[in-house]
Amino acid sequence: MSEARFSAPSALVDQLTECARTRSDRVALIAPEGASTYADLLESSGRVAGALLGGQLDMKATRVATLVPPGSSWTATALGVWRAGGVLVPLPLTAPAPELGQVLGDSQPEVVIAADELVRDVAGPASDNRVVVRRVGELLATEAPAHLPVIPPNRDALMLYTSGTTGRPKGVVHTHGGLASQVGSLHKAWGWRKDDHVLLVLPLHHVHGIVNVLVCALAAGARCTIHPKFESTAVWEALANDNLTLFMAVPTIYARLADEHARADAATGKSWAAGARRLRLHVSGSAALPVQLHERWEELTGHRLLERYGMTEIGMALSSLVDGGRWPGHVGWPLPYVEVRVTDDGGSVLSAGEAGELQVRGPLLFREYWRRPEETAEAFTADGWFRTGDEVVEMSRGFRILGRQSVDILKSGGEKVSALEVEEMLRTHPEIAECAVVGVPDEEWGERICAAVVAGPGHTPDPTALRAWARKQLSPWKVPREIRAVTELPRNALGKVVKPRVRGLFG
Repeated sequence: MSEARFSAPSALVDQLTECARTRSDRVALIAPEGASTYADLLESSGRVAGALLGGQLDMKATRVATLVPPGSSWTATALGVWRAGGVLVPLPLTAPAPELGQVLGDSQPEVVIAADELVRDVAGPASDNRVVVRRVGELLATEAPAHLPVIPPNRDALMLYTSGTTGRPKGVVHTHGGLASQVGSLHKAWGWRKDDHVLLVLPLHHVHGIVNVLVCALAAGARCTIHPKFESTAVWEALANDNLTLFMAVPTIYARLADEHARADAATGKSWAAGARRLRLHVSGSAALPVQLHERWEELTGHRLLERYGMTEIGMALSSLVDGGRWPGHVGWPLPYVEVRVTDDGGSVLSAGEAGELQVRGPLLFREYWRRPEETAEAFTADGWFRTGDEVVEMSRGFRILGRQSVDILKSGGEKVSALEVEEMLRTHPEIAECAVVGVPDEEWGERICAAVVAGPGHTPDPTALRAWARKQLSPWKVPREIRAVTELPRNALGKVVKPRVRGLFG
């Protein structure tokens, strides 16, 4: 068990604005809109805050959804929501209308802030849920108020939607104090400093991109270069030429970069590898890192990837050491301000070397699942430990993650996917009577989402057509990569689908 020592944090928004004021002339962001100093960010976020307040003194934790591509506008919008006293609810850019409608219906925001080119995408779901849509350009053109509210640390700040065992995504609510704890923990563990320069290629509707990269950089007074979409050649060029010091990504991205390097000519590959070697830290997370990829990246760049473990509900909990051993398949030890323990099914605490459920406690935990008190209570033990649902074992080289205790939570390309949610959607197709969704081990994706379907009477589903239909209903990472028609699903004596046997259908 680790021992956490932490003093009560200030609100995250106070840390960000104070850092910006003391480093006003430094470049904070390099994005598609151009370079922005910290002074620019203060001014633009103040305009957003003023527009949202509209003469009010404080938004008082009113929820504000956003559909804005990664960049300066996204950052100004997020900071503006926080400075106005609102709760940020970032929406996935690639989510289809049904999913956007689900999140808006559940979170019930007062307004959706959308980029001009995305207004049409969110207009229908917003109208269905009686939510006002405002263009980000309009907010950025508003006059900033002279005074903004003081935000207490226990004020809700961020709501992220994550898949759960009940199927539909649920809102994970973090407070300003909890987020400040997450940032403080990572600053201490990974040695963030003001002369750092990090590249962001991750989506901004997850903890990984929002907290680990962007907010950690801004709270350190560092610089963040933002690529709105991952493109392997562009990333290699940035690693080679942009004087970066940090890079954080999911295993799928590292695999694609390694493949791109293999396709490059000798001179280009040598230049790319030399640039990547100059960085001080490369971090991998959000999914298991294959040992072969760990070794391949070290061979290319000289860097042993730092692996870490976290969840939407807890931020980061475990990490390999910046100045210490890093071993493939191990995610290190508890981060600062984090307590962990491993328990058996009865709740008894296990010793090192014994496999059981990882439980976490500390100031960085989420506050609640939005408007789901029963699920929130079930997620915690009576003495305040969060049940991660992950099977782990503590070893001399750090913790190893053995897998989800529930077979219905899958990880593909760093994204968490509820098999039940995908199954629920597939069963709405008129040609499908039954289905089962599983994750099949995959070197590139961690797990490949696959679905076995049983046709309804008189139907013969076409897998290609089903995938095309599913792409209109689900975010890209949730769409099954392989759909196989079967006459019946394997079941046990009680009639329950046996998912390990379903997984065997896909090799």
